[in-house]
Order: sequence, then structure tokens, then C-alpha cells
Amino acid sequence: MKRAVVLLSGGLDSTTCLSVAIKDGYEVFPISFDYGQRHRRELHCAGLIAKYHKLKTYNVFKLDNVGGSALTDMSINVPEYKGDKFIPITYVPARNIIFLSYAVGYAEVVNAEAIYIGVNAIDYSGYPDCRPEFIEAFQQMVAVGTKSGVEGRGVKIVTPLLNLSKSEIIKLACDKGAPLHLTWSCYKGGDKACGVCDSCVLRLKGFDEAGIEDPIEYSKNDMEIDIAGNQAVNKDVNERNRYE
Repeated sequence: MKRAVVLLSGGLDSTTCLSVAIKDGYEVFPISFDYGQRHRRELHCAGLIAKYHKLKTYNVFKLDNVGGSALTDMSINVPEYKGDKFIPITYVPARNIIFLSYAVGYAEVVNAEAIYIGVNAIDYSGYPDCRPEFIEAFQQMVAVGTKSGVEGRGVKIVTPLLNLSKSEIIKLACDKGAPLHLTWSCYKGGDKACGVCDSCVLRLKGFDEAGIEDPIEYSKNDMEIDIAGNQAVNKDVNERNRYE
């Protein structure tokens, strides 16, 4: 049976990728990374997702805190969503370069022919390592810098979500039977998602556009998505939030 390594963060996109890889007929080897992120709940969710699929193998790689990001430095506040196009403060330096490097090495160890990663160039929030140019460049590096690449076998980086909107990803996830109720997207810690960070707003907006109810809970019950304005806005706190 063909094998694939899947980068599994515990978020919506990577969980969708895992289900896509399984439906594509791969024996999957999901991996996660503990890199000092403040939203460590995603690792717990990733473990639950692996158990949901009854997978035999699931590994978490421990990395030192790379710092320089609101996701890893508790002294830097996670900003609320503003729809800005510049590289956000939640960018983690070289994160996908590091993650994919681990994934390629692990793929060679387990003789996997593919690596699935949930990067997205449409609703990518300004992260440079989620663009097609980055994936193409990294694929070329794998071809010339690994034993499998030099021998002609190679490891293919598969990006099934690259050109999909968030609403399209959600529809794909539902079609593939992904356990979205187990996912965690919020950049902040806590028992419930905040509903106002970049990741929460993009998720809520995606579910709204897909016409599907988000199965997770949010702490901001007075939050709604202004689709036209592409931003989070407050509404009457007495009006029940439809995303509960």
C-alpha cells in the first residue's frame, strides 16, 4: 500500500488533508510539531483526530521555541482580525520550511512517496510559506537534496487545498468525512475559540459562505462576520450568536 506523511496541526485545513490522503488510498503517517505555540490545544486535537481515524502511527516532534511570533511569544499579543494584507505578527519564522524538512526526512525513513500539507494561497493570511512559489521551490530542493530524489523515486509534496477558498475547503472536508468537530483553529489558548483572531474569523467566514454550521464553540457570543467588509464586528449582545 502506498504511504504518505501528513502534516497534522489539529486545525481545519490539516484535518481535511488527512481525510483527503486517506480517501486517496494512502496509508497515512501523520506528524505534529510542538514548537512552543500558545495554542497548544491544537496538539490535543491532533491526537484526538488520529484516534478518530484509528491510526497505528502518530508522532509529535518536539522543537525548541523559535520565538519571533505572537504564536510563540507570550509577550506579544495575538491581534484581532483587521483584514490586512501584510505579513502578520502571527507569522512563525521559517515554520513550513522546518516542518517540511522534518516531513521529508520522516518520509524517507518510512518509505513514503508523498507528503500532504494544508497550505492555502487563497485565504492564506499573508504567510509567504503558504504560496505556490514556496512549494515549487521546496519540491525542487527535495529533488536535488535527498537520497530518494537523486535516485529518481522522490517524495511528492501534495497540496490539495492550495487553490481553494475556505468555504470550498469546508465543503471538501464534509465530503471526505473529516471530523471538523475535533478541530482547533484559534490562535489563542482557552476552552473556547476566541472568535476574533485572524484564524477564527477566516474559519467563521468560511462556514458562513459554505452554508454549514461550525461545530465548535466560541467565547465571543456577540460576534458576527461582516462578509462584505471582511472583518469581525460586534452586534447587540442580547442577540444570540448563530455560531454557537
